[in-house]
Amino acid sequence: MNSLAEVASGTEAPRPLSWYARPLGTAWVLLVTALIGMYGTVVLVMERVMLWNDPNHITSCDLNPWVSCGEVMKTWQSQLFGFPNQFIGMVAFPIVITIAMALFARARFARWYWLGMNLGVLAGFAFIVWLWSQAVYEINILCLYCMIVWAAMIPMFVLLTSRNLQHGVIPASAGARKFAAEWSWPIIILLYVGVLASIMLRFSNAFF
Repeated sequence: MNSLAEVASGTEAPRPLSWYARPLGTAWVLLVTALIGMYGTVVLVMERVMLWNDPNHITSCDLNPWVSCGEVMKTWQSQLFGFPNQFIGMVAFPIVITIAMALFARARFARWYWLGMNLGVLAGFAFIVWLWSQAVYEINILCLYCMIVWAAMIPMFVLLTSRNLQHGVIPASAGARKFAAEWSWPIIILLYVGVLASIMLRFSNAFF
């Protein structure tokens, strides 16, 4: 409830930050999501190396004709920039983990740093959206460990963007900041549901 002084001056009390927008909350979000993404990436790199050594190697997630990391790795989409996509994660996720540990140590970063990080995570999110579309609608084969990386990138992007909106790092109206604070988790859930629904519909023969 606003105080009389706030009502008289026509101002509102600052909205409390969401837990993930506070320094330690942000650190935990970045650390957990980056570790999950790193796990999927490391397994994919190991499987890729085994395939290089033995083209007939059956990967640990070659489960059936619809879920096969090995088959996905044979496509051009798996090395969009001329090298395996996993190598991007091997560089990017340790950077995020380092930033998380710095936040645990009470480090403070300038606005330009947070903007740069948000742009980097946005690029990663856009890339996994493209990979999702290719896997589901073009390749027609799913990669289990790739999906673990997708699952990590969704909350990392949404919560980091919400954090930066709430702190004013990304210029936005009070309404936009309020929306970011209140709707971040519903958006994450909707994205998960959307991905799951697309998989269930596209690969219905595999499930029903």
